[in-house]
Amino acid sequence: MTKLNVDRRDVIGGVAASGLTAAGVASGTVVGTARAQNEPKTFLLIHGSFCGGWYWRRASDLLEKEGHKVFSPTLAGLGEHSHLLNKDINLDTHITDIVNLIKWEDLNNICLVAHSYAGWPASGALEQIGQRVSSIIWVDAFKPDDGQKALDVVNETIRKAALAAAEKGEAGLPPAPAALFLVNEKDRAYADSKFTPQPVGAYLQPIRLSGARDKVARKTYIRCSRFPAPAFNKAMAECKADASWTVIENTTSGHVIMLDEPEWLADILVKVA
Repeated sequence: MTKLNVDRRDVIGGVAASGLTAAGVASGTVVGTARAQNEPKTFLLIHGSFCGGWYWRRASDLLEKEGHKVFSPTLAGLGEHSHLLNKDINLDTHITDIVNLIKWEDLNNICLVAHSYAGWPASGALEQIGQRVSSIIWVDAFKPDDGQKALDVVNETIRKAALAAAEKGEAGLPPAPAALFLVNEKDRAYADSKFTPQPVGAYLQPIRLSGARDKVARKTYIRCSRFPAPAFNKAMAECKADASWTVIENTTSGHVIMLDEPEWLADILVKVA
């Protein structure tokens, strides 16, 4: 891939404006073309395991303040929908959550942002609504291949919990503690109070992909490298080797960057959308 120094400076400048220094982004880790855009965008922010739309609020407020339209739905069985958790919820359910929001809100020219587990349903959703998406941003997110299932690649602690829940016939696996994701100490109690069980079925169903994700014109991968995750390291390496992806590495945030560094994240989202 070609490293464009001018575009790298643009991104680093945005980081500094967010109250961070250039040291907050690892040297040489902005790869590809960062595209600062001034026109309002439509952002669709999809959350990870145990979470909900709630944890995007800080970043959403910043994006909306700049005039962007933002949707941050909560997937079935999680967050404020946790009372609806049941054994029938699977990966297809979460894919449909995304697809239906786009259809019912008549959204087009979308920047689809997926964090962590959301890489699965967001990849699946692109198979149905890819023509409505102009850019994707994977934030410390899984980048699944056809036929894979989340259970095969998640953190070993979470994998064992999912298997145990499945063996007991439970609908959800208990939420992991915020500390596991290196959430900043100030927000750990808050995050723990909001985390809810993750539908087990969403981890057990293989995903079916035909390449729609690769056809999106603008693609960015953001890696929060303080958080150890071989699957995310692999995804970042794949994106670095693919000239159609822009890669940005944040070396200061934990995995839940929308809580740890919402200003940095919002600034980068606007620049690469």
